[in-house]
Formats: sequence, structure tokens, C-alpha cells
Amino acid sequence: MVDTGINTLKGGRIKRIEKYLDSKTNMLTYGDGVGNINLKELLKFHQSRKKMVTVTGVYPPSLFGEIIEKNGKVVSFNEKPQTSKGFINGGFMVFDKEMLNYLTKDEDCDFEFGTLEKLAKKGQVMAYQHKGPWECVDTQRDIDHLNKLWSQNKAFWKVW
Repeated sequence: MVDTGINTLKGGRIKRIEKYLDSKTNMLTYGDGVGNINLKELLKFHQSRKKMVTVTGVYPPSLFGEIIEKNGKVVSFNEKPQTSKGFINGGFMVFDKEMLNYLTKDEDCDFEFGTLEKLAKKGQVMAYQHKGPWECVDTQRDIDHLNKLWSQNKAFWKVW
């Protein structure tokens, strides 16, 4: 564990652990999402594209259940389906150490709004598309939902 500061934004936190990174290529996660992402394939994808950063693009789940109907008659309910409107950053990433040159140790050094945007404009960010299940763990509602899946032996993120 490394104390990176209670008020430090993600970019500053990543920069503050630089001295502990021995490899040219490193992986990171925000820790607020679960998925059955194949990390070996994510790394392979990153290495084959030769860019500085690869994020995992995921379809976010809907906040609400969905009614499946046919001619006005409810056929079934689909609880919190994955949306197909577009990918978001699922929080599982690979980066080459060179990316750290775009960060500072300052508390207000952000990662997404700044570094990733700059690198994307330079063509240095790739998106590994994960079309399988993924969910965030941001609220008590999320935790309750994921705990329910776990207790029902439906934890899609449990790959061990």
C-alpha cells in the first residue's frame, strides 16, 4: 500500500507510485468496477497496438430493469441489462511507463480530464472492447445488487 494523499486526484496518485514501477508496461484499475475482462487478452491487445495507453471499453448497465413486451403484453423483465449506446472506460487499463511523463505529483493532477484527453488527441490511446458483463460499484445500491449476485452464485466477475 502506498499513501498517495487523501485529496490527490488519480493522475497525481499514479505519478506518486512511479518509483515502484519496474516494468515498461503496467496495468491499473480504478477498483470501482467488476467484470470478467480477460486481462491476458487486454495486455496482448495493448502490446500489439504499440500505443501508450489502452483502456477497456465496456457497455454500462442500465440503471433500471427493462420490460420486454410483444404487442403490449409483457413477456418478461430484464433486470439492469447492458446498454448498447456506447462504450465507457471500464477502469481496467494498460499503460507504458512513458505515459507518466504526462502526469505530475500535484494533488490536482487528473487522469481522464487532461492526460487521457491529451494522449487521445496524439493518437496514443486505444480501447480494448469488452462486450461481456461489467458493472460499477459506486453506490450502496450497486453493492447490494452485486452482493445479491454473489449470494446467488451469479457473480460473473468471479473467474477463479
